[in-house]
Amino acid sequence: MVSLICTLQDHRDDVNWCAFSANLLATCSADKTVRVYSTRDFSELPFSPLSGHGYVVHCCCFSPCGQYLASCSTDATTVIWVMDSGEIEAVLEHPGRSPVRVCAFAPDSVHLVSGASDGTLALWDFTSRSLLRTGGVPDTTMVACSFSPCGQLFVSGSTYGDLRVWNLELKPLHAEKDAHDLGVTCCQFAPQMHKVTDADVIQFRLASCGQDSLLKVWTISYIPSTGCKMQLLHTLTGHTAPVLSCSFSADGQMLVSGSVDKTVIVYEASQGTLLYTLSQHERYVTACVFSPTAPLMATGSMDKSVNVWRVEDGCSTQGEEAASSCEGVPGAKMAGHSRLMASDWSEDDVSSWLREEGLEVLVDVFKANNIDGPELLALNKETLATDLKIESVGLRGKIIRKIEELKMESMCTGVPEEYLCPITQELMKDPVIAADGYSYEREAIQSWIRTKNRSSPMTNLPLQTTLLTPNYTLKMAISRWRTSH
Repeated sequence: MVSLICTLQDHRDDVNWCAFSANLLATCSADKTVRVYSTRDFSELPFSPLSGHGYVVHCCCFSPCGQYLASCSTDATTVIWVMDSGEIEAVLEHPGRSPVRVCAFAPDSVHLVSGASDGTLALWDFTSRSLLRTGGVPDTTMVACSFSPCGQLFVSGSTYGDLRVWNLELKPLHAEKDAHDLGVTCCQFAPQMHKVTDADVIQFRLASCGQDSLLKVWTISYIPSTGCKMQLLHTLTGHTAPVLSCSFSADGQMLVSGSVDKTVIVYEASQGTLLYTLSQHERYVTACVFSPTAPLMATGSMDKSVNVWRVEDGCSTQGEEAASSCEGVPGAKMAGHSRLMASDWSEDDVSSWLREEGLEVLVDVFKANNIDGPELLALNKETLATDLKIESVGLRGKIIRKIEELKMESMCTGVPEEYLCPITQELMKDPVIAADGYSYEREAIQSWIRTKNRSSPMTNLPLQTTLLTPNYTLKMAISRWRTSH
């Protein structure tokens, strides 16, 4: 069965990717941060969040040894983090300064590949942190990449809909055109490989998913002397909307996928049998991954949450829902007050929040003074000292900091998407219309134009002009929304 262990709700925007090492879980988000948790109790590490990116973080992945974490972003960089300290070890700037959408390590950690919005691929020598070579496909966006278990090949997927197999010279060995109608969204190799008896052929399994609402399983046969070929094994139709992510379990026996239909589906990989359908996320499921060393799975969503699951052997039925088991897990936030605006909290919700923030000592004081959500947001240092009789200056300061964080989270919750700058994912103050017809924060699009060769952040096509027109209607709408919230 599959049981829900905990829900992590630290990100303030869409979760874009999840990655496991032997003892860590990393997540990245449109809020420009990467967060790192211990898989022992799913508490966040002291150096988390990692805040080295200037724009949306699309993907993150651990080196096989777990010592390093790579993350890539719209800011056109792939950042290498040291997991002992959380410090930046290197910043790899993508050739052409195009937004980087995906990155992946080779199994031996010798190579790292990154794919960008302009269709380019960059292959890096990870040992020296230097660029080896570039390649790619023009007029598309690279959104998926995975190395084969042998480390001699990798597969890329693009919004054009094709899957391509490349060697380490960045020479294309095979192109599977129209693998997914309307575009590929993710691809991943199974960890195992098989050598065909009495033949110089190595076989791999690859999973891919796309905007066509399909999850596909392929066999890739690689002959070093002649190249490779792909053969479709299964087409899995469990989802009812575009499939955004897929991942094999460490033993290759299970396959998980997440979709725009808000569900996570777990399949038996060899036959494609549907085992479980999980419906705990409230918005699109954008990420899913199995742990390489433990019976764990993580799923991320546009609802800003990451669900961590325990996957156990046992009987299951098609469409079975997951059990919930969040109690007693540090770092887990329960349903209830976390789903509400702070201004709507009851006194009990405030008590739950205090316990989560390590302020249990104040629960009785707040209850005795009937502090609910609106009262909480109105507190200041003076009222804490005079009305609630909290004498410790340090404790009063901590409460105020936590309340300010809460106000920021409340501001970010429920913001209409059209009020957010597509580049920064922040509420716009001075929206302008660019030549591509989209509205952006003035400072963000000006910076983009200076550094991105006048390409559109939304379409990746050239901007015919750099003229920016103030969007007064949108500015007034945002002002009205801010006043009412």
